[in-house]
Amino acid sequence: MILKNDTALWNMTLLYPSSTSHELESDFSSTATMTAQFRKKYFGNVAVLNGKQLKSALVELECIQEALVKPQTYAYLLFAANSEDIEIKKLSQRAMEFGNRTSREILFFDLEVIALPEDRYQQYTKDDTLANYRHYLENLRRYRPHTLPEREERILKEKGLTGVEAFTHLFDELSSSFRYAFEFDGERLEMTGEELLGLLHHQDCNVRERALATFLAKYREQGIVFTAILNNAALDHGQELEIRGYRGVMEPTHLANEVDPQAVERLMEVSENNYHLAREYFHLKARLLGMPKLKNTDIYAPVPGRDRKYSFETSKKLVLEAYGKFSPLFGTIVERFFSEERIDAQPRHGKSGGAFCMGISPSIPPFVLLNHTGNLRDVATLAHELGHGLHFVLAQRQSMLNYHPPLPLAETASVFGEMLLTKLMIQREEDSKDKIPILCATIEDIIATTFRQVVLTRFEERVHTERKRGLLSAEDICSLWWEENARLYGDAVEMIEPYRWGWSYISHFIHSRFYCYSYTFAELLVLSLFNKYLAEGETFVPKYVSILESGGALSPADTMRTAGIDFNDPDFWQEGYDFLRGLIVELESTM
Repeated sequence: MILKNDTALWNMTLLYPSSTSHELESDFSSTATMTAQFRKKYFGNVAVLNGKQLKSALVELECIQEALVKPQTYAYLLFAANSEDIEIKKLSQRAMEFGNRTSREILFFDLEVIALPEDRYQQYTKDDTLANYRHYLENLRRYRPHTLPEREERILKEKGLTGVEAFTHLFDELSSSFRYAFEFDGERLEMTGEELLGLLHHQDCNVRERALATFLAKYREQGIVFTAILNNAALDHGQELEIRGYRGVMEPTHLANEVDPQAVERLMEVSENNYHLAREYFHLKARLLGMPKLKNTDIYAPVPGRDRKYSFETSKKLVLEAYGKFSPLFGTIVERFFSEERIDAQPRHGKSGGAFCMGISPSIPPFVLLNHTGNLRDVATLAHELGHGLHFVLAQRQSMLNYHPPLPLAETASVFGEMLLTKLMIQREEDSKDKIPILCATIEDIIATTFRQVVLTRFEERVHTERKRGLLSAEDICSLWWEENARLYGDAVEMIEPYRWGWSYISHFIHSRFYCYSYTFAELLVLSLFNKYLAEGETFVPKYVSILESGGALSPADTMRTAGIDFNDPDFWQEGYDFLRGLIVELESTM
């Protein structure tokens, strides 16, 4: 099941020698000192600074943030890799509390910028000394109608530790603690959640269904906890909306993402109008599998043909080749994740499920977590997360306040990397029948990254709206989940009964409100960019590099305008689904 013989592990000494090292303690201490000095120097004085002085203050703020993020990230990565070690738990909690306390101490600075008189703010925006920070300042000012006095902001942040942040931590710790007993090939095994979900790619439909049912049964057993966590996350969000004067449940996310709410709604509506493409594919997949109708446990089933397993070393070679063919620079950057041991790919008990790439700061390299079980989807996940890593590395030309790309662009390099991998793997297959599994995997990935994310967003939207009316029972939440999924699947897919609890393990609902539409946004954006690459060839590469290097220095609209993309164009989102239709037609002609 798990290819443990060649999977990679993190080398955390790249950050600190150990969790008890002097260097780690020193960073906690020096960050606290820097924070106190910053507050003493600038509290109450932001409005009287000239342009040069404000720039100096912003540079100092960036130094504090860089100093803070290193021990915080170190603790988070240790916890993600092993949530069962009590000392790691203690360090993780300490880092979280320290980060919260530091953020409260420097919060005044952003609040004073937000509260600047308009004429004073305009002077700063016209000052060339502050050109590098113009977008950051503009972003802060957009929060002016929703910002509270410092005392109230500090209280909200402090109470978050025992509020939604505590529930988030509980969600992570409980989920990663699960053990699953599963009978496989006549043997009773103890498995991780990632291993069970990996069995959704197994050839036997009974194994697939039992695997998902076993996985979700554990969440149902803890239904009281997961129902309470989601209820409290929604309640906390609703209270903050009311306190800050937001009008809609998604408004804070739109504001943070710097996107027009109408553009997002158009994205969602266009996606829903194209649900029929997913259903067309599901009917084709049923034909390929020789089944009258798919269950939702069959969507990722391997199609007939060669049953391939991919060792981590094989996956590595494929991904390196895909990135290297696009650009030698990309190949070099991605290779360093392996040679510098910044990837943890081995599934194990106590480790976080799923996958992520942690971008830290302009001066510290990013790290990648995976759970590699050897199927084709895992190869694509490796390409995906290393795309994030590539993005974070290229954005290191920016300073700390401009480093992280906004969410609508956060998936740009990751999805593009998957497309590069798909292109390579299709080119390598001489027999058209051998292309079928790759086409299926690509189509399934696009469906999962567009339509499924719209389903998740609509579900989340309904949960938050319904929670305003009162506490939601587990049955209420399960019904909302079932209804939104049924809108996508229609008569093409039968959902198994345990899937009513499919909402309970999705961490985005707890970690980051309404994150999911960013996946759809990015997927359709990347399909447009990839079409430009296919049309322009090597001349496209520097344009794409420039997009990734911009990090968070520009708004998503301004960043993409350089590539000739207008998010408000009503035809823009449809272009991505036209690309999907082309893949489905190609698949049908190959069958």
